[in-house]
Amino acid sequence: MVRILMSKKPRRPGAKIKKHQHLKNNIMAKYSKKAGEKVEEALHEQKEGKLKSGSGKKVTSKKQAIAIGLSEARKEGAKVPKKKD
Repeated sequence: MVRILMSKKPRRPGAKIKKHQHLKNNIMAKYSKKAGEKVEEALHEQKEGKLKSGSGKKVTSKKQAIAIGLSEARKEGAKVPKKKD
């Protein structure tokens, strides 16, 4: 039995198929290993309650801890995308 392969059709009328969905698994890393290690370190410190922001206050937000880790990695020259304005 021969099966004809056809592109997937949307499940409902008006639904769109995502562009470049077939490339999902071939995405290159945005951050270097060094940057990943810095973020991991910052998150660990945040969980222990030892991570402090520039003003000296304790960091409680996970997002803020990640931002601090990326910032530290940037200062050390690691491959990290530019900050968004």
